[in-house]
Amino acid sequence: MAAPLAAEAPPAWRAVDAATGQIADVAGLEQLARDFPDSASVRLRLFNAQLQAGEGEGALASLRWLAARGHVFSERARAQIPDLIGPAHAEAARAMLAGAPQVIAASTVFGTLPAEAGLIESVIVVPGEEGALASSVSRRTLFALGPNSEWIEVPVPRAQALSGLASAPDGSLGWVASANIDGAAPDPAGFTGLIGLTGDMGDLLMIPAPEGVAVSDLAVGPDGSVYASDPVGGGVYRRVPGKTALEALVPPGTFRSPQGLAVSADGARLYVSDFRYGLAAVELGSGAVRRLASDVPAALDGVDGLWLHRGELVAVQNGTSPMRICAFRLSDDGTRIVGHRILEQAHPDWTEPLGGSIADGVLYYVATGQWDRYDKGALREGMKPLPTVIRRLPLGAR
Repeated sequence: MAAPLAAEAPPAWRAVDAATGQIADVAGLEQLARDFPDSASVRLRLFNAQLQAGEGEGALASLRWLAARGHVFSERARAQIPDLIGPAHAEAARAMLAGAPQVIAASTVFGTLPAEAGLIESVIVVPGEEGALASSVSRRTLFALGPNSEWIEVPVPRAQALSGLASAPDGSLGWVASANIDGAAPDPAGFTGLIGLTGDMGDLLMIPAPEGVAVSDLAVGPDGSVYASDPVGGGVYRRVPGKTALEALVPPGTFRSPQGLAVSADGARLYVSDFRYGLAAVELGSGAVRRLASDVPAALDGVDGLWLHRGELVAVQNGTSPMRICAFRLSDDGTRIVGHRILEQAHPDWTEPLGGSIADGVLYYVATGQWDRYDKGALREGMKPLPTVIRRLPLGAR
């Protein structure tokens, strides 16, 4: 959930949203929508402001924009919007208000972690499905898939909440992010940064993050550089092979809430999901940040997990309505979105899809996220943990 960038304005991503991101007037939100023309979150804010201001024609244009990108309103909103938009535009609005979202269920179950594993954030699967590793935010531990499809707890010394998982290109080294991302009571002995999994839990590679940085999502480039996003501080960090600490690639405050990361095949560019505003591209040589524009009608915000596969950015969009998993085809130069397909949407067995990994042309992902059941590292009052289902989604040909 970041801040704005005009399409050609380097390198400031925060063009309009300044300090708080709380723009309420129509004119300010119209400018924000120009800066982020592919964000459904921004367009919804503009739509609500237009309704409140009695600007029926503008509200109808925003509704048309949302409908073209598959946005589905709640049943209550669908009943209210025609009255709110005014009699001159009520029938046109009613025609654009889709009913229940189309269900696209293309995945199968890969495995299920027991409820005792707690809040699972991500999973990484070994090619050939010869093993898997999942990270637990609440248990502050890893779970490995063992014989007979049993998940075995793997304690990680000094771990805080464990979230993002990634591996070196040759699979020789795994990485997990450790940080207090869930607001639990601080652990003075806890480690914040990247933990390199060498295969020996007594000989981990500890790469500390800068003071005040909480790393979460991870990606690894073709040269072995590891990239980490800080969804709270708004920066992106990099660990170059051989270095003993993370360094700032994109300064804190540049984005509002950077989450999923993906590195281009040539290692020249890092794609970043800024949750409420859309996708950005960071030129790794210069550090310049630019908005990734779309040539086709597509909502590029609400992206949690992000991966690059055969020229497409595969995105778990749990911040859109409906929730979905999409593949955004990149232009040959990697600077624009030129195609869009929905791989899975509104799956009846989802709670909230989260992180995962791609192996052998298949996306493995957490399908039953439980962030709504936890607060500050513990279960909310009256809540019980649920088993966590990992699903496998073949990506197919673009």
